[in-house]
Amino acid sequence: MRRAGRVVADVLALMEEELKPGITTAQLDTIAEDYIRKAGARPSFKGYRGFPASICVSIDDEVVHGIPGSRVIEEGQVVSVDAGAIWQGYHGDAARTFYVGTPPADVARLIDTTRLALMAGIAAAVPGSHVEDVSGAVEDVAVEGRCDIVRPFVGHGIGTKMHEDLQVPNYRTGRPGAELGAGVCIAIEPMLALGSADVETLSDGWTVVTTDHSVAAHFEHTIAVTENGPVILTKA
Repeated sequence: MRRAGRVVADVLALMEEELKPGITTAQLDTIAEDYIRKAGARPSFKGYRGFPASICVSIDDEVVHGIPGSRVIEEGQVVSVDAGAIWQGYHGDAARTFYVGTPPADVARLIDTTRLALMAGIAAAVPGSHVEDVSGAVEDVAVEGRCDIVRPFVGHGIGTKMHEDLQVPNYRTGRPGAELGAGVCIAIEPMLALGSADVETLSDGWTVVTTDHSVAAHFEHTIAVTENGPVILTKA
């Protein structure tokens, strides 16, 4: 999983380099898939439940699962990229949100808050903690940053399957949830919006957008819970 995670981390770093006005989302997908395969891995997303691409590219009010295509990246856009890779049967899964240019203050707050919420959730994932500890840590940062939490989509267990049974909400549920013992691997992925976080799925069956068209952000890491604390597996 470290190897799969490193491939994903490298893909997201490559996306940051390539994300310039004029490039299409399909070109980003091709670049990502080429890198994943040349690294000896396979894209986790391509063909998963029929998804047609190797990465998800979600722009502005698109929260997650944006399908790469002919759209051209423009200055002033918020672009979230979600990537996954399989190495010898094990998955890595991560996402980052970028701004094309210099973000206005409210968008910078959204992006920073989402990233910090992820890191707070990771810090809470220690042996003996419960899912609710991770969820609460994410929620606290989101609330402090004045961002709304997209609730229908949550983090998940990960290993030999991209989505394993364990679910990791980005908000308190009032239940402790599963205990996180050493060796457990999870993907934590807060999705936040500047306005209302109510969402709907577009007619393509994949792309999830905010219903009020407010800008959204998405950050994700695959981590392992260890006796020495959480270890980020999708870090370069």
